[in-house]
Amino acid sequence: MTSSSSKTRPNEFALIARLFAPLATLPGAFGLTDDAATIAVPRGHELVVTTDAIVEGVHFLRSDPPDTIAQKALRVNLSDLAAKGAQPVGYLLALSLPGRIQLDWLETFARGLAKDQREFGISLIGGDTTATPGPLTIAVTALGIVPKGRMIRRKGARPGDLVFVSGTVGDASAGLALLRRKAETPRTLIARYRTPTPRLLLGMALRGIASAALDVSDGLLADLGHIAEVSHVRISVEADRLPLSRDLRRLGGDPVRAATAGDDYEIAFTAPVRKSAAIARAAANAGVLVTAIGRVGKGEGVALLDGAGREIAVSRRGYTHF
Repeated sequence: MTSSSSKTRPNEFALIARLFAPLATLPGAFGLTDDAATIAVPRGHELVVTTDAIVEGVHFLRSDPPDTIAQKALRVNLSDLAAKGAQPVGYLLALSLPGRIQLDWLETFARGLAKDQREFGISLIGGDTTATPGPLTIAVTALGIVPKGRMIRRKGARPGDLVFVSGTVGDASAGLALLRRKAETPRTLIARYRTPTPRLLLGMALRGIASAALDVSDGLLADLGHIAEVSHVRISVEADRLPLSRDLRRLGGDPVRAATAGDDYEIAFTAPVRKSAAIARAAANAGVLVTAIGRVGKGEGVALLDGAGREIAVSRRGYTHF
């Protein structure tokens, strides 16, 4: 992990030694004293690799607490591993720091990482730190393992499958709206935006059950569109069946908005009808709500249906960066 230093921060080696080396607990990380790390993959397993970056003003607010920013950066990547049925092992961290970021901010940031490392049983194994004149940018590459041939892909949904989603949808978008209005409640919605919960136990339990899966980051309809595209199927979602939290309903939560809002980081997946009992057991064991919200059919694309089975016109299916 190399760095460009600034007057507001220790030099690169002091910063690494003080804040990040203590997070590198795997033997193959070498205490961040080398230019690379080694990962031992258990016999009969494969390595699963995913990466996501979060950018100030796009994925988090400048006013968000540094520890929650760290946790979000890590958790959005763990969410990807969860949707693949992978068990997380470690991660790489790349920081692009503007000059205003000082040591006390970084110390709180590192505490957020340490907390999540304990919760999810993972270790920092390396990365990079640079200065930037632009916004704060954090990129994480997460590594996980899965038994050979058992990773759950996007491709695999078949006509006749049911469509499911974990947890509730629309909360994070509502949380962001509250923060932009300087509101402090409901805290549950704000927490869903700042610190999403990767459904790791559920994802691992869905191996051999789900026919296709991904995590919901850009919006339920937009992300289900990826499954529909690579599986060459049509997915129909029933608006009335979308799981909305009590706090979102109290704010007049709109199912159409919930279906197109980003940052949920739930698992959306498909599975044969005969797997319904197994899914219920997996959900109960993971302690996660799982709801059947639609079906897979022949055709292409994704449709949101009203109670009468009519397609609801949706102008924007989810968040797009470009």
